[in-house]
Amino acid sequence: METIIVFSHLRWDFVYQRPQQLLTRLAQHFKVLFVEEPLHDDGQARMTTYQPASNVTVCQPHTPSRAAGFHDDQIPLLQPLLEGLVPDGEQPIVWFYTPMALPLLAKLHPSRVVYDCMDELSAFKNPPRQLLQRETALLNRADVVFTGGPSLYEAKRTRHPNVHCLPSSVDVVHFEHALDRGNSHPLQQQIARPRLGFYGVLDERLDTELIGALADAHPEWQIVLVGPVVKIAPETLPQRPNVHYLGQQSYEALPQFLAGWDVCLMPFALNEATRYISPTKVLEYMAAELPIVSTAIADVVKPYGGTVAIGYSHAEFITHCEAALAQTPQQRSAMAANMRAIVERTSWDATADAMRALIGSAPPGTAAAADADAAGPADAGAARDAQAPAAAAQEPAKVNPLRAQTPAQQFGTVIIGAGPTGLSAAYHLDADALLLERGATVGGWCRSIRQNGFTFDHAGHIMFSNDPYVLKLYDTLLGDNQHWQMREAWIYSKQVFTRYPFQGALHGLPPDVIKECIMGAIEARYGKAAGEGEASAAPACKTEAVEDCCADGTADAFNGSAAQDGGQQKQDAAPPRGRSFEEFIHQVWGAGIARHFAIPYNRKLWTVPLSEMETSWLGGRVPLPDLGEIIDGALKPVARPMGPNARFGYPRRGGFQALMDGFLPHIRGKIELNADVVQLLPSERTVALADGRRFQYQRLISTMPLPELVRLVGAEAPPEVRAAARGLRHVSVRCVNIGIARTDVTDKHWIYYPEDTIFHRIFVQGNASPECNPPGGFGFTCEITYSPTKPLPVDGDALVARCIADCVKVGIMQPGDQVLTASLVDMPYAYVVYDHARAANVATVRTWMESQGILLAGRYSEWEYYNSDHAFMAGKRAAELAAAALEAPVQAKAARAGGLQAGSSGGEG
Repeated sequence: METIIVFSHLRWDFVYQRPQQLLTRLAQHFKVLFVEEPLHDDGQARMTTYQPASNVTVCQPHTPSRAAGFHDDQIPLLQPLLEGLVPDGEQPIVWFYTPMALPLLAKLHPSRVVYDCMDELSAFKNPPRQLLQRETALLNRADVVFTGGPSLYEAKRTRHPNVHCLPSSVDVVHFEHALDRGNSHPLQQQIARPRLGFYGVLDERLDTELIGALADAHPEWQIVLVGPVVKIAPETLPQRPNVHYLGQQSYEALPQFLAGWDVCLMPFALNEATRYISPTKVLEYMAAELPIVSTAIADVVKPYGGTVAIGYSHAEFITHCEAALAQTPQQRSAMAANMRAIVERTSWDATADAMRALIGSAPPGTAAAADADAAGPADAGAARDAQAPAAAAQEPAKVNPLRAQTPAQQFGTVIIGAGPTGLSAAYHLDADALLLERGATVGGWCRSIRQNGFTFDHAGHIMFSNDPYVLKLYDTLLGDNQHWQMREAWIYSKQVFTRYPFQGALHGLPPDVIKECIMGAIEARYGKAAGEGEASAAPACKTEAVEDCCADGTADAFNGSAAQDGGQQKQDAAPPRGRSFEEFIHQVWGAGIARHFAIPYNRKLWTVPLSEMETSWLGGRVPLPDLGEIIDGALKPVARPMGPNARFGYPRRGGFQALMDGFLPHIRGKIELNADVVQLLPSERTVALADGRRFQYQRLISTMPLPELVRLVGAEAPPEVRAAARGLRHVSVRCVNIGIARTDVTDKHWIYYPEDTIFHRIFVQGNASPECNPPGGFGFTCEITYSPTKPLPVDGDALVARCIADCVKVGIMQPGDQVLTASLVDMPYAYVVYDHARAANVATVRTWMESQGILLAGRYSEWEYYNSDHAFMAGKRAAELAAAALEAPVQAKAARAGGLQAGSSGGEG
């Protein structure tokens, strides 16, 4: 009988799940040796074993090393313990649940290597630093790869030629015991009804705030949580009289808990740790034929969204629980029938049989031919280490035990991220520069996509400059591929369109709204008029002229050129510091403009309370118009903007991507696409990619989001730096691109929506350039911000449908319009939030990064409010600093001597 040696990060007697279900079934055909992570024991290294099931042996290594898991320091201690597991000459199948054990493969001479990827372990809390790189090596060695769900399959399928999606299943016979509702577990029999329950590991994947909100919304409900607490402090879990923690229970007892529940919960947080999970319990809950309410986990929404109630927000989750408890007998019967149909289509037996067939049919490849020097923990040193385990255990752990055999390539400057900032930096540097881009194309958030003849950007972007030199630069990058026109920026509120900015074009609004806005502006300027017996109120603040009350930077493109000294705009009067954004709005524009536009729009855009934001970022974005202009704009329609400040450009062909691509012929350094940086080692001046390649640098320019940069550095960053990065807040954007079969949609370029539409702005892509549309079609993009404080209320097809309905409601679409294309684009980092802690947090991170030779450039690395013009200048400035540090001249072309600008109607890449 052939042997399977399994390396697992989970202990056999932990939660009974996929490994136990599969391996007990495969044990009918194989001898299974289940090797757990080592246990600390001060004595001599040894192996203990026990047999939990027929033909399954659990192997527990005991070593004197205190290193966690399959750490490099453990490898030389473990290798001798594995030598006697199989007879000499036998070539076992080696099966990995964790890539961290890969160095142990070298001495096992496997016939097949299997990787059963049941979780994205790198996304979990405190993952080993080498995990991603070791997984890449495992994918290069494996003969067959299984994934536990469709999300993981999509993430891995392009990384190996033999990947199969074999989702976790259910033991129907076992969980059907829950249908005996009188067989409730004794631990919960004294807990009142209704009971809403969850079983599983309580860790960073659990939405503890949701649990608290659920308990608070209905104190009469009893929340029952069954499972061990792992990697989080128990005291961080919600403590309520109606929340009951019953600890880890045996697999055999789970149906008894289900028998006493009224609703089954899957209250997972939506974070990196849950991005790829495919919860086994959903099918187990279905076998119990109980209502299920889940958060929007992708592998639950897609296959089971019609049977499982999905809560896209805390409020919606609670509402679904209410509906589940209120089900009629007919509704419950229909639900149970659907669940039975689903569970009947799957079984662990069928999954195990499929795996056995795939393992047998996989041709022996890299596994059979593997040499020890490719998998050792210290560059082919495994054999030496095995002969001297004690000495090896004293050596410091290698950061990456799977380094390439060739030395890391060296560059003067390495740039992370080929958005506008990174492209500009590379453009201004010499040939000794390397630009790394994770995506398949350059551009960052300034990329464009083509779909069914339509061109869409990632949100909306425009070009603007009144500097002749910059206009000449556009000629260099784009040639005749330019389309210039006068802007049409509008606001839709009170069921009418008014020109942007709001306070300068009140005409057409209801009379009482106009009056309130004018009176509020007067009172903000001169103080509130005194009534009888009242003293006159002082003006709220001394103000200059303010034009932009959107505070999203769109109008900034038309408030003048970026200064040549670093790209920052000159400011006549910066907003006073120490004040909140909400106070600023009231004190500058007055109560009426605040109420009818500035407050609702900015709350919608920023997703956080405006009292939590400060105002230093506004700078030149707030030149205030005088009262005469406000009154004139209220008495009569405002004329179309004229002059150079009202003119903007856009590539005629290719979307904004064309401007990004225009840099490429002028970049003398090297560009690597599909280059996913997974680790940054400042002490070694090295960046490591997911595919195992490494690059050494003398200077590093980072344009990636600052929290992500600190995450890549990991424990090498001091605790205060990691804490500061965690304190940085941002807003994400989901774009819904829509193309319809009609050409006469609107003459506007972008429209703000402060009221109840799901989107805050529409960028009218079809009017940016006539060539963005196919014949007979017209495209536009709905922009929706979201964040932890304002999650998307719906997603996927439901979000598209909601946008279409709102577009009909506000008149952009007609009820009979044919939709030719619709798609979603996600921008996880779009706007940085200027809360009151931002400046100190950024300073902490920046100071440490600079001490490590890392230059931060652009909106997301500097955590500044940048448009594309600032991004280009930030890249130029970073290139100059890097070149100066290297004592190398910045690329000295006349075309690079001046400033570079491109205003943006959306977000920087």
